[in-house]
Amino acid sequence: MSQHKGFTLWFTGLSGSGKSTLTERLEKEFRGRGYRVEVLDGDVVRTNLSKGLSFSKEDRDINVRRIGFVCDLLSRNGVIAMSAAISPYEKVRQQCRKLVESHGAAFVEVYTKCSLDELVRRDVKGLYAKALSGEIQNFTGVSDPYDEPKNPDIIVESDREPVDESVAKILRYLEEKELIG
Repeated sequence: MSQHKGFTLWFTGLSGSGKSTLTERLEKEFRGRGYRVEVLDGDVVRTNLSKGLSFSKEDRDINVRRIGFVCDLLSRNGVIAMSAAISPYEKVRQQCRKLVESHGAAFVEVYTKCSLDELVRRDVKGLYAKALSGEIQNFTGVSDPYDEPKNPDIIVESDREPVDESVAKILRYLEEKELIG
């Protein structure tokens, strides 16, 4: 295994904005370098770690705090923890940042920014169409709020830049901060 620091790479953005795509690409890159890495994908966490939680604000906060707790445990033990969950509320994202940083690990927030028009266009499941028609209630970014990050460490504009460019931007940032070699 190559040596690297443990840190949290926290992806936030609306459904379909590219969080999972980017974490999959980065996971492959990190593993190829011999780094220890784990991905906490929002859908997988909901199925396993947060089963039974609703999509109320309170339950969404609980879900995101659980992800933050696991990222903290991994990061302080030398693992690159990547969270790919919508994590819609700024206050809870900042709580997760404080938790991870309180144990000496870096927290890097990546905002996967994408226009609603593009999200609707690329939505293979038709969730945005259902949310916009009112068929799905409490859908983040349509009928439920999403707090855009105030000061993200990295912004990738998935509707304007190719995935390779976004991945390169993230790797460059991590190298500049000496989190990876």
